[in-house]
Amino acid sequence: MGNTPAGRRARGSLESEVMGLLWGRSEPLTAADVQSAIGGDLAYNTVQTILIRLHEKNLVNRRKAGRGHVYWPVEDAATTAAKRMRAALADPVDRHAVLQQFAASLDEDDAATLRRLLQP
Repeated sequence: MGNTPAGRRARGSLESEVMGLLWGRSEPLTAADVQSAIGGDLAYNTVQTILIRLHEKNLVNRRKAGRGHVYWPVEDAATTAAKRMRAALADPVDRHAVLQQFAASLDEDDAATLRRLLQP
């Protein structure tokens, strides 16, 4: 997933992969759980570092469990995605153009859902 030509993951793709894994689980996970679920040749220390960074960014919570920690998402995936969308709209000079491009990229089902959500 998201590997660069040198075989390394693209910047941020590992964090996204870990968040996706945490969102998909109903229980908190240890670094070893995450390493096992992601698989490949990912080092335990790499997983631990990613989880610590996600905690520092307030994207995951953690609590002590044995000699380590267990981690779980602060928010669900939908809430996080909505915040990213709002942030994208906050930056551009032309919000109208951004919204227009977004709306144009929706398939019919998503456009119909959005229309229903926007009705009073």
